[in-house]
Amino acid sequence: MSRVGLQPISVSSAVEVKLDGDTFTAKGSKGEVSQAIPEGIEVVIEDGEVLVRRADDSRDLRSKHGLIRSLLANAVEGVEKGFEKELEIEGVGYRGEIKGGELHLALGFSHPVVFPIPEGIEIAVEKNTEITVTGADRQQVGQVAAELRSLRPPDPYKGKGIRYKDEQLHLKVGKAGAAGAAGAGMA
Repeated sequence: MSRVGLQPISVSSAVEVKLDGDTFTAKGSKGEVSQAIPEGIEVVIEDGEVLVRRADDSRDLRSKHGLIRSLLANAVEGVEKGFEKELEIEGVGYRGEIKGGELHLALGFSHPVVFPIPEGIEIAVEKNTEITVTGADRQQVGQVAAELRSLRPPDPYKGKGIRYKDEQLHLKVGKAGAAGAAGAGMA
């Protein structure tokens, strides 16, 4: 049995959950998140809790049981509290700012990079170098943060670029100085 799939999801009074056919919907102060339920998985809403059950012990349903429970728990948590990812911009002259519904980034290219902000996502820029991505849908928040990071991933030698706030970079050493290389060749 799936240990994760058997755990009930507690729903606070601030969150409204409903099941419409094979679609689970959670609505709260941060927004609305829907999740499709695959065939063979049953979702029951009772007494302020959501229970996820499976029809049989087939390998396919066992693999989906815990996954669906986690996705539904993320939906309930997201509409109540929201999710956020923080990014940092590192580099001389690298910065970002919000203009209209777009994020404008100066990342060392010959042109500014314009990133349209998707619906359901909020992006805030502090001190021109700290970007915060927030939203109710955990998957969408992570995807937008990954897309922003991919615009200019951290350089392996100097660390310049966009990185997650808690990301650990292992910088490469680079070449030895010209004086050290010349001296080694003469000996």
